Formats: sequence, structure tokens, C-alpha cells
Amino acid sequence: MSVDNISRADELVPSRYAVPVGDIEVLVISDGVLPITASTLATTTPPAELAGWLDDQFLPRDVVDWPLNVVVVRTEGRTILVDAGLGVEFPDFPRAGQTVARLEAAGIDPGAVTDVVLTHLHMDHIGGLLTEGLKARLRPDLQVHVASREAEFWEKPDFSHTVMPQPIPDVLRRTATQFLNDYRGQMRTFEAECEVAPGVLVSRTGGHTPGHSIVRLESCGERLTFAGDAVFAPGFDNPQWQNGFEHDPEEAARVRVNLLREVAATGEALVATHLPFPSVCHVATAGDVFRCVPAVWDY
Repeated sequence: MSVDNISRADELVPSRYAVPVGDIEVLVISDGVLPITASTLATTTPPAELAGWLDDQFLPRDVVDWPLNVVVVRTEGRTILVDAGLGVEFPDFPRAGQTVARLEAAGIDPGAVTDVVLTHLHMDHIGGLLTEGLKARLRPDLQVHVASREAEFWEKPDFSHTVMPQPIPDVLRRTATQFLNDYRGQMRTFEAECEVAPGVLVSRTGGHTPGHSIVRLESCGERLTFAGDAVFAPGFDNPQWQNGFEHDPEEAARVRVNLLREVAATGEALVATHLPFPSVCHVATAGDVFRCVPAVWDY
């Protein structure tokens, strides 16, 4: 299926949300939702405890919808796409993979994108770049920023600490291999951090994957962090819960706690891939755990 077969311009649901960070323009775009087995949210947690959390959140106990968010950052003449969603090559997930169509609905031509930042190479973050017909529309000088540890990991990935349903591991491996083959010449790798543009800093955290990274935005005294998969919905009040997609669950928990502590201390805005759209929130501390405080929509 090509992007030309999808039209979302007349959707009746919101799929993009603008939030300024000083002089930096930020647009959060929903890539849609995909279903996952609820047990994946907390693989080492007693089932009754997870069931109680799901009940408290008015979520089903068997399969939950997982939101997917990407971000467009515009500053200093650059248009930076942070993650690319699932893409349209996965028919089992028909409600996700909307990034390209929704970019166009927002008036953003894919050819205007100067940089892509990938928090990591899971398929729901890179699939949009593999959508049929898209690559030919991208700029020949497009720069794709990804941590070197991430690119190295996917040359020979280790899934021994993950708890993912089949056939997801094989699909992740195949998708990452295709991405590396297609975009290796445009990749700009970094070790610890990379300043893509003034006030746009990509920092490797590890944990979720060895090269997982977050994006920090700062301008005119305002800050926003895009956390990628460092934070999931249960991770505020249950930061130690292990997600089945985490390649180093213990390190991922440490990264999550440290990040949430920092964001709570600064009072900055937080956006994450799998929080309910538009996911713009603040973090409050509540004893040894955290509380997600959704931002008021400005309309």
C-alpha cells in the first residue's frame, strides 16, 4: 500500500497538536494506535497487580491500544522529524502508520524534512521511512541521526531479555535490517549526544535498547523532552515495572526513574511515544513514584 492510498485530511479526530518551546515550533503528530497484549506492559509483575492497574485506568485486561506519537521540530530553517511511526507495510495494524498522511494533512511536505532523529530502531519508530514511494520524495541530503550503539546492536540483535509475542522479534529484526540497508548512506551516528540544531539536543540513554535516545528542546528559558520509549503509561506510578520490549529491563527502569526525577525537578514539558495523544504533560513526584499531569490544551 502506498501513501497515495491514504487520505486523512478530513478526519474528525485530532491528529496533530502544536506546542511552542520558546522560538522552537513543535508539532506532535499521532501515528495512530496499535494493539498489544496487556501483559507486555509489566512482564514480571504479578497478574493481579497488573489487572488492578488496568482496571484503575479503565483499560481492558487482555489487549490494549498503544498510542504512537511522533514529533516535528522546526527551528533555524530546519524541519526535524523525530521518529517516523509504523508505516503502512503492516496490515495487522491498520489503525497505525499514519505519519506520512498526517504530515501532509498538516501542510508538511516530506521533501521539506531536513533531518530525521530516531530514538531507536524498533519498527514502530522507523517504519514510516520504509513506506512505499516515500524515500524518493525525501531530500537527497537528508540526515538521519541515530546513536552508533543502536546501529551496531541491530547488526546482530539480542532478544534474550525481552518478552515479546511472536512473530514480533523476527519482524523487528527484518525491519531494522531493511532500514540500515536503505539509509546507511544518510545516517549520521553519534556516541553520547548530538546537537541537531541550536536548542535541539539528542542524548543516548540506553536501557530500552542499547542506543535508545531522547530529544531535549530548549529555547528562551522553556524546555521540552521527547522521551521516546523511556516512559510508558504505567511507568509513572510503577517506574520499576518491566516492559516486554525492553532489551535491558533493569537499566531501562534506572533510566526511567532518573529521567522522571529530572523532568519533575525542572518542571519542563514531557512528550513520549506511547502516552495518549498528544501526550504533552508535566511530571509531579508523589513519594517514591511519579504522577503524570496532562497539559491543558491550548486551542
